[in-house]
Amino acid sequence: MKFARITVTALASATVTALAAVATLAPLTAHAQSPSSFTVVPNPPPPLPDLVTDAREAWRVRDRAKLSAMRQAAFDQQHPLAPWFDYWDLNARLSEAQQAEINAFYARWPGSYVEDRLRNDWLLELGHRRDWANFRRDLAGYKMQDDREVVCYTLLADPPKRELRDSARAAWFAQRDADEGCNMLAATLHENGVFKDADVWRKLRLVVETNKPRAVKQTSALLSKADQDAIAELMDKPDRYLKRKAAASPRAKAELTLLALMRLAATDYDKADDDVKRWAPKLPNDLSAWLWAQYGRQAALRLKDEASDHFARAIQLQAKAREPIEWSDDTVTWIARAALRADNGAGRPAQLVAAIELMKPSDQKDIVWQYWRAKAQQQLAEKGPAGDAQRREAQESLRAIASPLSFYGKLAADELKLRLPLPPTPAELSAQERAAVQQQAGIQRALQLLAVGLRGEGQREWNFSLRGLSDRELLAVAQTACERELWERCIQTSERTRGEIDLAQRFPMPYRADVLRQATAAGLDPAYVYGLIRQESRFMMDARSHVGAGGLMQVMPATAKWTAKKLGVDFRPDMLHDRDTNLRLGTGYLKLVMDSFDGSQAMAAAAYNAGPGRPRRWREGPQLDAAIWTENIPIWETRDYVRKVLSNATIYAQLMGREGGTLLRDRLGRVIGPAAASQPDIPANGN
Repeated sequence: MKFARITVTALASATVTALAAVATLAPLTAHAQSPSSFTVVPNPPPPLPDLVTDAREAWRVRDRAKLSAMRQAAFDQQHPLAPWFDYWDLNARLSEAQQAEINAFYARWPGSYVEDRLRNDWLLELGHRRDWANFRRDLAGYKMQDDREVVCYTLLADPPKRELRDSARAAWFAQRDADEGCNMLAATLHENGVFKDADVWRKLRLVVETNKPRAVKQTSALLSKADQDAIAELMDKPDRYLKRKAAASPRAKAELTLLALMRLAATDYDKADDDVKRWAPKLPNDLSAWLWAQYGRQAALRLKDEASDHFARAIQLQAKAREPIEWSDDTVTWIARAALRADNGAGRPAQLVAAIELMKPSDQKDIVWQYWRAKAQQQLAEKGPAGDAQRREAQESLRAIASPLSFYGKLAADELKLRLPLPPTPAELSAQERAAVQQQAGIQRALQLLAVGLRGEGQREWNFSLRGLSDRELLAVAQTACERELWERCIQTSERTRGEIDLAQRFPMPYRADVLRQATAAGLDPAYVYGLIRQESRFMMDARSHVGAGGLMQVMPATAKWTAKKLGVDFRPDMLHDRDTNLRLGTGYLKLVMDSFDGSQAMAAAAYNAGPGRPRRWREGPQLDAAIWTENIPIWETRDYVRKVLSNATIYAQLMGREGGTLLRDRLGRVIGPAAASQPDIPANGN
């Protein structure tokens, strides 16, 4: 709901007192610590939260004097989170650090998350300093390998080579926003002739498409001053630029005109129609194809009927272009989505298949597009015996992805009329397997961090510690989290297993009596409520979103107040985290929303996440299969949310032994029809 990750401001005191077997430190000095000095102390006292959170705050505000003093205090006290104090202190003064001090830090905390985290930070600093000798040495020990800017610096660490062009282009184009490393890479390779102006213009199209002003400005700096000024103008007032300065030649002018048209289509779709139709025939084929694809993307995001027509023009022009046109992954997937709902819901299967073939190989293998390709093959098969082979191929494709554990796996199973059983329960964890978790210093530090409310640090420490673990080890770590009622860590860890699947960990049912009581009282399916709570808060009672929603069902204070009034329930803001109150108001609001959408679980979930107003607009237009409607939700988070809530609900129904609701198709229900003339005035639950 709120389009952001949930944060937790505090955990229950029972979680703190339940911590056990936390790795502590033997006496430390300010300058050295041997790995052999680590010991494991059974049932240690919980850490001093004020010292930890105060140090984290001192790091945030870069109070270096305070950090230094607190680091020394942590070392003197043999604090179990001393590695973090050490990290915060050194990170705050990284710009002045030297390699010897960094190496000493690595030696104090070998193999730990903070060692790799600091190595990541130091690699960025070394890249900034152009210290390529130390950069290459440090890179060899970098484990996470998940920083795009480090990738760009890595490509710069050796003299520019033309054979690096493809990997350098891929890294630069994948850069989400402006940063120093990838910009330095682009500038260096452009100056050396490895990158051409054509590469710069494509990068500009990508960042204009995603509306990244800083990246637009950074990229345009690689061009002439005149082009930079023109880009700044067209980003600010595209319609004025098109009226006064647009041209179809030379090439640079055509590129600028395309950017202005892209910008206008994004900011005022209807106003752009005349300009698009005027300029599309004048531009070179490849730029005209880009224009129609972007106009189609904007139409698809607005669920306009003409989206597939725009995309059809783009695909036709692409065939005439001299070189392959590298549309963004997002644009290509919207070609596919628009094809699903085209022609009043009948769809355009040939266009869908063409769009899937334009996707990169990893996207083509995604279960989403495997499912829809198989469906398109069924539609395209000739009637009678001539189409039997194609229909069998489509059936086999669906059979290959059928699963009881995912949205599209369930759709495939339902399509084939397969009633797939849930995976069997793994063998019980042994005492030795359970005890091994207590020896994992990273997991124990993560538990300490979570216990004092440092959720971000705790999650990163935890996730780093899961690397390379076997299924059985992951199950043991997940069980540790489950028993401490750290449900998010429990679920997230258990979901990493591949061969052994423990559904009690992946789909826990805490507070079962309360959830069943409130769901039943509201007239809702308890499995559906459980499916929604799992997606909203992961059962974390103190979960809070960045906009203030709280509790198991992540209810906004204003929504709680409105719902309480509707239900005749006394409510004060301090009651939002009371479990029964949160469940009563959350289920009450969900029921009101569902009734306003004629009982549609898909639309109710979308409304709970994005507010009722958006799904109300999204249901306008042709009647659609609910799966197609869901796939065309314009907001990625809401689209993913709806799929997961409904998939969760079918699994919970099976786990609860309920007779109905175990088929995803039953939950999707009938096709989504146009909205009624009047709708109840239900507020959004935040966004």
